[in-house]
Amino acid sequence: MATLVQPQPEIFDDPLDVSRADLYVEDSWQEPFRRLRGEAPVYRCEHSAFGPYWSVSAYKPIVHVEALPEIYSSEAGGITLADRFEDDYKMPMFIARDRPVHTAQRRTVAPAFTPSEIVRMSEDLRRRTAEILDELPWGETFDWVDRVSIELTTQMLAILFDFPWQDRRKLTFWSDWAGDIELVHNEATRQERLGHMFECMTYFKGLWDAKVGKEPTPDLISMMIHSEAMSNMDDHEFIGNLILLIVGGNDTTRNSMSGAIYGLNQFPDERTKLEQNPGLIPNAVQEIIRWQTPLAHMRRTATQDTELEGQQIKAGDKLALWYISGNRDESVFPNADKLIVDRENARRHLAFGYGIHRCVGARLAELQIQVLLEEMAKRRMRVEVMEEPVRVRACFVHGYRKMPVRITKY
Repeated sequence: MATLVQPQPEIFDDPLDVSRADLYVEDSWQEPFRRLRGEAPVYRCEHSAFGPYWSVSAYKPIVHVEALPEIYSSEAGGITLADRFEDDYKMPMFIARDRPVHTAQRRTVAPAFTPSEIVRMSEDLRRRTAEILDELPWGETFDWVDRVSIELTTQMLAILFDFPWQDRRKLTFWSDWAGDIELVHNEATRQERLGHMFECMTYFKGLWDAKVGKEPTPDLISMMIHSEAMSNMDDHEFIGNLILLIVGGNDTTRNSMSGAIYGLNQFPDERTKLEQNPGLIPNAVQEIIRWQTPLAHMRRTATQDTELEGQQIKAGDKLALWYISGNRDESVFPNADKLIVDRENARRHLAFGYGIHRCVGARLAELQIQVLLEEMAKRRMRVEVMEEPVRVRACFVHGYRKMPVRITKY
């Protein structure tokens, strides 16, 4: 393997460089994005640890870019601000492919998330959620992220992949390594990450081989095997799509489940409103996802010279679509920094993306959060945050490492 050149991150003083990881671990990202939306919704950041990039921070231009995938490519440079981790070992995935490959591969996995499949899985999902909640200690402090958010999402991933139940926490481990774009700044962690990704590929290759030649089953690996678009993937593409499905199904839902607890704790009037009217839960789910925005950005690369909000974009330029900021755009979501469980237009959020790359598993993610809130309501369970959570130090996955909580009854 060729030796990778270690990038040398530097400290820059651009106050509008919103790729700085400290903004997210300190939960101080709101103000610089407010400035960007007000002063420069399409802003050229010349110096950052990820190189020069355009920040697209307002709702309208984000939607505009997402609606033009031929001009703003997902494939040309990948989907995060970090240029590809593996210079000599690329891992293509369908979210980072353009049409027609994206369309064919997305169509392969989409049947796992149809309305009928969601209905089929819902009873088991509710049973498992109830079991996890019933095992929680009341009146004692424990980590909500580990005991509830990670466990619920990891169990669902294991079911989707028909993954060995006793090893399901491997999925969480691989997801954390795959989604941490800050690793690009350190050669040792880049190599360590690559080793974990090879371990992931080897494990899944064994699951794949065990299903080859067998009758189709309703899991993602079998669906890939029995599809024309994905049955002949090479190892690179195989692991790339696995990583996509693992991170997409793990980090996003688990951080929304944690964000639900943190957000409702931050706004106790809204928590009381929800407790008194459980019929608001489906709408509250949309608002929680908007308010949390579990993936802060997606990256696109311009394929040609173009203009965006009066700014001249050059072919090859990197653009960060800041969903986390678009979801706080006051022109679309009044009083956007507040979690409002009965917000009328909460469903307009951008947390799942927009256009051809909108999250294929969005409905399942919504269902998991909805069932969690419904089962909590059945038990009159109020979860109080005991101290500030430990957050993810990164500008891609917007989430929580730990969150000490205590359960009381309302």
